Amino acid sequence: MKTICVYCGSNSGSKPIYTDRAMALGYRLARDGIALAYGGGNVGLMGAVADAVLEAGGEVIGVIPEQLVNWEVAHRGLTRLEIVGSMHERKQRMFDIADGFVALPGGFGTLDEMFEMLTWRQLGIGNKPCAFLDIDGFYSPLMGMLDRMVDERFLHPDQRRDLWHGDDIEAMLAWMRAYQPASSSKWMDEKRRSALR
Repeated sequence: MKTICVYCGSNSGSKPIYTDRAMALGYRLARDGIALAYGGGNVGLMGAVADAVLEAGGEVIGVIPEQLVNWEVAHRGLTRLEIVGSMHERKQRMFDIADGFVALPGGFGTLDEMFEMLTWRQLGIGNKPCAFLDIDGFYSPLMGMLDRMVDERFLHPDQRRDLWHGDDIEAMLAWMRAYQPASSSKWMDEKRRSALR
């Protein structure tokens, strides 16, 4: 684990604990010598985690689309700020940089980015660990939805287990370092899949 990509809100959310835990993650990454890759913003939880890494002497790589730079939300104090042409380029670049992915609380963008990484892994495009660092139960309803996907046979149980969810930063990092990707197919019924060929 040399670099971890963190997806999180460009807003701070309704509770101070969201910012506090984002900063705690940033301090821990810096302490462990792990660089942060993230969306390059200076606002919300994005700014909080980046500032914490920098304050603790760590390395921060921001990747931001030109449109968002023009909206004046780019963090100008990073170790490195990469400006790309689109959100698609941002996702690809952060995938290339990072050894694993962590979602803190956020909105549409956070879920979009994390679920794209989970989908790539499911399809064999990538094999990097994905973790939801929960804060105050924020992601518990989402985990319930994933369990329903398994129950309704839209998601393989092994792939449901192939992500981490919890609130302990140390346990999360230990899981990511020891991660071995699931080997199950995305197809729930291999016989049916063969018959369709």
